Amino acid sequence: MERMEELAARLRVAAERRGWEGFHTPKNLAMALAGEAGELLAEFQWLTPEESARVMDDAAKAAAVRSEMADVFTYLVELADVLGVDLVRAAQDKADVVEERYRTGYYGEPKANGQGL
Repeated sequence: MERMEELAARLRVAAERRGWEGFHTPKNLAMALAGEAGELLAEFQWLTPEESARVMDDAAKAAAVRSEMADVFTYLVELADVLGVDLVRAAQDKADVVEERYRTGYYGEPKANGQGL
């Protein structure tokens, strides 16, 4: 958790130093996150499933994928920071929901309560 908090603080300071904090509203950060997710997706566009599984074998492609993943992660961390969301706790809570709702050993069928994610 410490590393996540340190990263959030570093990103917050970087935005403040550049005068960006006024632009880092939840709406703008969510939109930037979506845009960066699209750029990450573009790195995989038109690849076969097999090619996508080996994308990190090509140094140039690997660098591009890492860069886009970092952009997505950075905007998500900044959004969580602005909204006061503990991402690790939120992910743990979501994992608990999945564990409760879905049987193990069978993909796609919710438990008897009929609820999905």
